Amino acid sequence: MRRTRLLLVGDNGIVVEALGKLVMWNYDVVGNARDGVELVEAARRCRPDVIVADIDMPGGSLFEALQQLKTVDRIDAKIVFLTMHGDPELAAEAFRAGGAAYVLKHSATTELHTAIQEVLQGRAYLTSHITNRVLAALAASGERTTELTARQRDVLRLIAQGRPMEDIATILHLPAGTVENDKDDLMTELGLDSTAELVQYAIRNGFAVH
Repeated sequence: MRRTRLLLVGDNGIVVEALGKLVMWNYDVVGNARDGVELVEAARRCRPDVIVADIDMPGGSLFEALQQLKTVDRIDAKIVFLTMHGDPELAAEAFRAGGAAYVLKHSATTELHTAIQEVLQGRAYLTSHITNRVLAALAASGERTTELTARQRDVLRLIAQGRPMEDIATILHLPAGTVENDKDDLMTELGLDSTAELVQYAIRNGFAVH
């Protein structure tokens, strides 16, 4: 069975080396990069499944590089951000930039593996220390341009919480097929291509609040 391929991004060699040691038992580290330019080159070459990026790198090239990978190179790697800052606005910006997980460095030893596993399952992960503040920040600055029905909002919220379709059907007292159709309709209406994109949309727009 092929192991998950990771690309590590950070300008601090010590931090990147420590990350490599932290994940080496469970994943294959296929490359590393020190800035946005190297990130694009390494991702094209290595085709990682997950990019673990230090959001605290100086300069503003990280988000631009990730956007290029998504829109130009069509590299659909999951993005896990690491940071020393518990700033909810920074976390909100990270999710808007396409991030699927946001982990504080001081809790990386206990949370990074969980975050990677969550994003590989098409779910999002947000470090528990700042969850409520980040969701509030995202909800306050959401991009909602489409009016959703009450049932669509419920389905979207439960999907963002990682609930299986069968559980959502039970919670909403609906047939499983109806929930699947609602999910497909949501993706079509919002112009999204995958469950992961649907989850990211839900988080960016505050639908994931419990």
